[in-house]
Amino acid sequence: MTKKALCVGINDYPFGDENDLRGCVNDANDWASLLKTHFHFTDVKQLLNGDATKANIVTGIKGLLAGAAAGDILVFTNASHGTYLADTDGDEDKYDEAICPHDTDSRLLVDDDLRELFKKIPDGVRLSVISDSCHSGSVTRATVNEYRRSRQLSPCVFGGKELSPDQLQAARGKKEKYPESGMKEILLSGCKSNQTSTDAYINNDYHGAMSYHAIKAITDANYNLTYAELHERLVSLLAGENYEQVPQLEGTDESKNRRVFT
Repeated sequence: MTKKALCVGINDYPFGDENDLRGCVNDANDWASLLKTHFHFTDVKQLLNGDATKANIVTGIKGLLAGAAAGDILVFTNASHGTYLADTDGDEDKYDEAICPHDTDSRLLVDDDLRELFKKIPDGVRLSVISDSCHSGSVTRATVNEYRRSRQLSPCVFGGKELSPDQLQAARGKKEKYPESGMKEILLSGCKSNQTSTDAYINNDYHGAMSYHAIKAITDANYNLTYAELHERLVSLLAGENYEQVPQLEGTDESKNRRVFT
């Protein structure tokens, strides 16, 4: 049985300091440390800041999946800005959700591209995906205050088309949802599609609110939680700290009832 992970964290973007984040590299380091120290992952790679280009992330994911066989346990964590890619060529407004690599000015990593990669996983391989970014497309980037910042990058920052709130709401209603019954991976994400994930100052340093509290929940439970239990505790923890984001868990019922990272 092989245990492999790829942890991505991007604070620095080529759009000025006002669009940089502060906690994503900490998140990548924290997930990597947790996996190596407590779950005994022997092959953990990281891509941080300028190294986390689209090409390098795709290559890293392909390397993570390469040679995977039944019984292997794989983890991909991403902490970065997220955004959306508007497609208004047709009669109806549509959009794709996307991860923002370091070189977002020329490249995005669209959710459909990730889905195509994950579809190739052999049966019996257990892949966990932790996504601490957001794709809500909120027209205001909304730094709540100096200590809490949204992890959502407006498309207009990198020359993309920004949809109005009404257009986004209509597009969300038309977006086809991939059936959870067909997912080979288990996905824990930071918020609903109409919310933003938070880059926050917690315990004297910056972290993703979801990542920090997820790792805390796992640690407090002595590293023995199912994904469903983790999700339930995470929702409660973030609500208790007045974060306006509700983490989401997607996957088969079997995956949700499996212990984390096993």
